[in-house]
Amino acid sequence: MNGGQLHRGGVKLRAPEPEDLEVMFRLENSTDVWEMSNTTGPYSRFQLKQYIEQSQNDLFADRQLRLMIEIEEQQAVGTIDVCYFDPLHNRAEIGIMLDKAYRGRGIACAALTLIEEHCFHYLGIHQLFAYIAVGNLPCRKLFAACGYKESAVLKDWMHTCGGGYTDVLVVQKINGAG
Repeated sequence: MNGGQLHRGGVKLRAPEPEDLEVMFRLENSTDVWEMSNTTGPYSRFQLKQYIEQSQNDLFADRQLRLMIEIEEQQAVGTIDVCYFDPLHNRAEIGIMLDKAYRGRGIACAALTLIEEHCFHYLGIHQLFAYIAVGNLPCRKLFAACGYKESAVLKDWMHTCGGGYTDVLVVQKINGAG
């Protein structure tokens, strides 16, 4: 951690700033991720501005932590979230959204590694998990490359925009587990 930021190899994670409003607006309103993010409608700029202003960006206070993914050019290209934090069992869900133009460059893997280190070593979280649609091969490869293990398949778990249901894979990583 340096200057309030987590960084490595040209990728930084940092708290959202007012200047990130347009990036957040574009990512949050990208309908192709709504199914997995449980989004039921678009966010307004006003709602996102309020979120930026009101969030303490403290996992223990907010029960979530959202950080911007920034690359060397000081350009925000995505977000990474730690959410559904359960302090009793010391686990949290993790989600990542990266602008399509920046996928496949190792940025998501670097961001995931940074947030894991922060969660496991600084926040003392025991377990991180994610839900991934079984057909989302790029996401499955990302989490596998970062050491997440497939632990369950939830049948007909996620309602799709097409009106049906899809199976979802649960992947998890436990602090200290090989």
